[in-house]
Amino acid sequence: MLDANRLRVLVEVARAGSITAAAERLSFTPPALSQQLAKLERELGCVLLERGRNGVRLTEAGRVLLDHGERVLGELRDAERAVRATLGQHPPTLALGAFASAGKTLLPGALAAFRHAHPHVRLALSDVEPPDGYGPVTSGDLDLLITHRYPGTELPPAPGLHREPLLTDPLLLVLPATHPAAHRPRLTLADLADEEWICGAPGIHNRIALDTAAQQAGVDVTVAYETRDYEVTLALIRAGVGIGLVPATILRSYPEKGWKARRLHGTDLARQIFVVHRPRLHDPVPAMVATLREAARTALD
Repeated sequence: MLDANRLRVLVEVARAGSITAAAERLSFTPPALSQQLAKLERELGCVLLERGRNGVRLTEAGRVLLDHGERVLGELRDAERAVRATLGQHPPTLALGAFASAGKTLLPGALAAFRHAHPHVRLALSDVEPPDGYGPVTSGDLDLLITHRYPGTELPPAPGLHREPLLTDPLLLVLPATHPAAHRPRLTLADLADEEWICGAPGIHNRIALDTAAQQAGVDVTVAYETRDYEVTLALIRAGVGIGLVPATILRSYPEKGWKARRLHGTDLARQIFVVHRPRLHDPVPAMVATLREAARTALD
């Protein structure tokens, strides 16, 4: 039978991308971690990791074991939690992972409301940018994951997990308040073909959304300023140096001063926000899910 501690080592190395980084997380020395991995490979009679100068990469066998290992660790964590709850040894804990802009908009009110209603629960929040986070939910390191999908991108597979839509967050066109088109009754991407856009670098979610919409509209767009930070995007727009797409929930946090937000005609651009958790819920996860649903319901009011 495989050793659960060695499975944990494999999971951490896969997430960290290197033995050195995983060793730091687990408070081990890199040689000690390498020994555990070598024992695991000998037990299975196959290579699990390909080691290189830039880190490690899972082999096909390693990826298969990782999938099973995360589920095994999640079951073990559930078993320990259930026993300790029966014995009354530890107060309940709740670990959430969320992407950065959700941490600025959706979560502050939700966490405050939850803490007021459940002061005995210990809360922990981690920054997790999509598409990451599904493995830690499977293994029980995270109880809940707040993640998103932008137009033109695919959701990662979520075997054994429940993924619930929370919110459709429109992506609005934002222009400088002095822009000649800021008060036109209708704007399309074709009307903005000569503009300089502010957006993420190629491969970033909002850049994929913009490129996908432009391709569908049959126009080319020029991204002159690359940033994935919406605060930077708004600052540049207020300065009059470009235009951009910004989620409506982000715009609610800033006074409309120096910029104007509009819907793009002919598109239905929006990011979808989801909560992900394991199907078998333990207290206090259902209460937090309910709190998140309420926060999402009022997020665009």
